[in-house]
Amino acid sequence: MIGRWRNAVQLAAFLLLAAVPLLNLYASERAVTGWYQAMAVGGVDLVSPLEGLESILASGRLYGRLLLGLLPVVVISLLLGRVFCSWVCPVNALQEAADFATRPLLGTRRSPGRWLLPRRTLWLTLAADLVLVLAAGAPFFAFWSPPGLVGREIMMAVYYRTLAVEGGLVVLILLLNAATPRFFCRHLCPLGGLLAVLGAGRRLRVVRDEASCTLCGDCDKVCPLGITPSRGDSATIHCWNCGRCRDTCPHGSLRFRWGGRRR
Repeated sequence: MIGRWRNAVQLAAFLLLAAVPLLNLYASERAVTGWYQAMAVGGVDLVSPLEGLESILASGRLYGRLLLGLLPVVVISLLLGRVFCSWVCPVNALQEAADFATRPLLGTRRSPGRWLLPRRTLWLTLAADLVLVLAAGAPFFAFWSPPGLVGREIMMAVYYRTLAVEGGLVVLILLLNAATPRFFCRHLCPLGGLLAVLGAGRRLRVVRDEASCTLCGDCDKVCPLGITPSRGDSATIHCWNCGRCRDTCPHGSLRFRWGGRRR
């Protein structure tokens, strides 16, 4: 089951995020620093594509170290798509934990949502973020990035035994799921929008076998982003390769395929 692997990766990624301040507090050498906006692991920099792009736009300069830090993350996005959002992002890990906690009441099927915005809202959010960066000359998303806020809240808890008020944004994102599953991820996350654009030509896709598909719609009911894999949407830019539809399909009609676009 893909879901078990995804949950294991999410847990490991969350534990790493929690371990960073502990390692820096008690270890003599800092092998890992930062969080998922910008992280250094054993001297290797990893930079979020949006934060990196914002830094370039705000400063008007290209930095060799920044570009090297962007390279591995961009390559992963080009090959695998928006997998950071579905497999690594600590905010989505919290959302999936909330899904699990409410499963006895709501079941595994996701409601289509009461607050639905046009799909293009995600691209408008990304464009608005970049315009603000150019206008303000500052990396706007870096200040309020929800994945970054989770890292900062953990750091505040470890170092200062308190939480920052900015963490309320993460709580708001979790509450919005009560109205529409992954409302923020669907419509308002500029990082997700940029990763989706980078992954438009990704090599790894969930593809549908038309011969065995009965159009039962089970896959559509579990998709956290509200797309319709039964119509081939899992092969489009809007899919984040979480694999829920694949796990749910009773006929095995959906599967990950490397380099495949067939549906």
